[in-house]
Amino acid sequence: MEICTLCPRNCGMGRFCGRGENLKVARAALHFWEEPCISGTTGSGAVFFSGCNLKCIFCQNEKIRDGLVGREISVERLSDIFLELQEKGANNINLVTAGHFLPQVVPALEDAKNRGLVVPIVYNTSSYEKVAQIRELDGLVDIYLPDFKYVSSRLSGDFSKAPDYFEVAENAVDEMVRQTGAPAFFVKKKARLDQQLGLWESEDTMDAATYNECAEEIMDEGREVLMKKGTIVRHLLLPGCADDSKNVIKYLYQTYGDSIFLSIMNQYTPMPQVSGHPTLSRKVTENEYNEVLDYALDLGIENAFMQEGDVAKESFIPDFDCEGV
Repeated sequence: MEICTLCPRNCGMGRFCGRGENLKVARAALHFWEEPCISGTTGSGAVFFSGCNLKCIFCQNEKIRDGLVGREISVERLSDIFLELQEKGANNINLVTAGHFLPQVVPALEDAKNRGLVVPIVYNTSSYEKVAQIRELDGLVDIYLPDFKYVSSRLSGDFSKAPDYFEVAENAVDEMVRQTGAPAFFVKKKARLDQQLGLWESEDTMDAATYNECAEEIMDEGREVLMKKGTIVRHLLLPGCADDSKNVIKYLYQTYGDSIFLSIMNQYTPMPQVSGHPTLSRKVTENEYNEVLDYALDLGIENAFMQEGDVAKESFIPDFDCEGV
């Protein structure tokens, strides 16, 4: 078995991500719980890869975190899956924690594009990735959907065994933003009858300011406004960690301004593996979340997604039953 150096851990194949020698996928299906401009009303074509190199102790997708759940498939089968999701009406192909399988994912994407894959490609990642690996995706990925979990090395060390998380993530996200440039959106309308099921034609591209001004009105008319290219950086607020969340948001806004969108999330759900933990065993309070949102608004952030209501539920976590694989 070769030594794997795909991620910053350089740990040797399988020690952290459970990669093994073969591509493994746990689910490939329409997914409706991403940001509105990603999921739309017909869903994002989410491909959940088995395993993760970060292994946060609070992981919401704990069932696939260790790489034990999923089905081994070939590069050819992965390419077919992308096209099948497009045919089902997916707004995009959403690659969820694919970094440890990039040597297989890249040729699968290239093959699928040669065979008619036209929807945007979304790369959904923890951001604990080497810049060299992100560069391999230049020209293949349209939208980056990275987490930015911590500034504090203490928190990233305690919760993810990655005290260098901030330094790694800032470099990875910088490369993602370089590739995508400013956010751009489009209005999707149903295909003509002579077009293949799942393909769409779009109206003129709009920038972030127009999206913020017009998206709600357009959606009220029954049309969908979707992201065409750009970077949405996600931050999941953790209980008791509001100060670090503010530091994350401040860093991202001071660094990128309106050239990215932020997604500030309160959906943290305490999973069984953190039962009894002094801080992670509870949900984020409404006051904690509002404190972070108020901070973001005071900074002047306009390009942001926020969550309303009680979204901290295990029902939002999909079944990893190999559907679509």
